[in-house]
Amino acid sequence: MAPSHSLILFDLDGTLVDPAGAITGGIRAALVAHGFERPDDETLQSMVGPSLLASLTSVVGVPPDRVLDVMSTYRAGYVSTGMAQSRPYPGMAACVRALAAEGAVVAVATQKPEWLAEELLRAQGLLGLFASVHGSPRDESSTVSGKEPIIRAALDAHPGAAGNAVMVGDRRHDVEGAVANGIPCIGVAWGFAADGELDDAGAAIVVRSADELLEVLRGGL
Repeated sequence: MAPSHSLILFDLDGTLVDPAGAITGGIRAALVAHGFERPDDETLQSMVGPSLLASLTSVVGVPPDRVLDVMSTYRAGYVSTGMAQSRPYPGMAACVRALAAEGAVVAVATQKPEWLAEELLRAQGLLGLFASVHGSPRDESSTVSGKEPIIRAALDAHPGAAGNAVMVGDRRHDVEGAVANGIPCIGVAWGFAADGELDDAGAAIVVRSADELLEVLRGGL
């Protein structure tokens, strides 16, 4: 059975890969290391998805002149231990493999720095499944605003398939970025969205397992 979309874009953390506390725990540790208060779990959960720079400044109030130091501490810990803690969500690798085998172009669109997204996918044995990976710049002080330009870059990279594309993600930023680019977004319920977040943002549908996602992608929205 062929997928109903020719180009399928996947978010990374919270959609393809379970960070297993590496992101939230790493952010907390970096903040404490720089003398900031320990955020509660709900606050930390809300920081997974948007750019780290935006979350540190707007959610926990790190001053602009200190935010890059906190980010550097977090990234060092994530590279050394965090990536190894992460695991693909159940069934997602098989889902991506099936979609690619059935003729879809599959790609990643994440607000994670692009180089780091590639390293994470490589560490998890997933990099070879994707036609391309799109993320934020290496220089996070000039990070892109929101998911819209990252999704646009992914669409531009595959012009032959972009006319029939769909985004798959776990946060409202994925939905909003997809809608801004004129494509639907399938929300996944196993990520970091608050209750009702994906529906409120305008997700075409919210699925609860990789099997259900594959069924939807094969049958249309």
